[in-house]
Amino acid sequence: MDALDLQVLARARDWYVAGEPVWLVSVVETWGSAPRPVGSLLAVRGDGAVAGSVSGGCVEDDLVRRVSRGERPTEAGIVRYGVSKEEAARFGLPCGGTLRLLVEPLRTTDWLDTMLATTARHELVARVVALGSGDITLRPAQRGDKPAFDGERFTSIFGPRWRLLLIGAGQLSRITAQMAQALGFAVHVCDPRLEYRTDWDVDGVVFEEGMPDDVVVAMEPDAHTAIVALTHDPKLDDMALLEALKSPAFYVGALGSRKNTAARRERLALFDLSTDEIDRLHGPVGLYLGSRTPAEIAISILAEIVAVKNGVTVVQRPPALVQDHVEASRR
Repeated sequence: MDALDLQVLARARDWYVAGEPVWLVSVVETWGSAPRPVGSLLAVRGDGAVAGSVSGGCVEDDLVRRVSRGERPTEAGIVRYGVSKEEAARFGLPCGGTLRLLVEPLRTTDWLDTMLATTARHELVARVVALGSGDITLRPAQRGDKPAFDGERFTSIFGPRWRLLLIGAGQLSRITAQMAQALGFAVHVCDPRLEYRTDWDVDGVVFEEGMPDDVVVAMEPDAHTAIVALTHDPKLDDMALLEALKSPAFYVGALGSRKNTAARRERLALFDLSTDEIDRLHGPVGLYLGSRTPAEIAISILAEIVAVKNGVTVVQRPPALVQDHVEASRR
């Protein structure tokens, strides 16, 4: 579930509490090339205001027109767009794509309050909606669970299915953490140094005070976990990498120049890591964007993480670059 969809639910709750009628619209099935994935969410207020999206915009416009014309469903039902090529073109669905949407009236905020509180604790929740009655059931979910529709019930997953552990609590980590949360990651930051710990104030990030290797082990990294070392202090970064590279984490990276990265690989080879494990290290970390500022470097790091997460082959950094990362990234 995209973090923005949780914001849609929060907005829908606020509208409903204020006395406004609200409908939730979820993408339950797609065919062809669809603008938004299954599980994407839209909230439509009675006066036509919207939050979120289920397409490139044309479908949202049609849903608003339906509400304005008085088509206000009282039960949970299915609406389909793009049945023909002509209709797909009309609604801006590329390549003849088709969307099947679940439209449901918001009747209570009890389940919303529970879901938002649970996801705020970085826990996953599955929401099951029954067609017709609109009855809603919440249950715990696991990373790797996906939205599903069986013709009678639609199950969607809410909460951060992806985790990011940052080693170091400097300026670069602060910016990276903020951006990563917008991408739907549950972010943890580890830094045992008191001077960094006392100044950390990024909302929504779990601060881990233990030593990096202990924190990595305790997190039990899985295939939905990324770990990035950003301290520039080998005593801290290497401790985390020694455990991270042996784990199932889908991405392990470390900040540093090519020279420093080569030296790091030599150090790691002195420990009980295989060549294949060391080769999993992304370093210098991030896609080359000509980054100079901490914010630009954060974008390059997250771009590479997202590319790996989405199964995109990452092109290695060109060898003849003037500079890999500037010293400004150290804090």
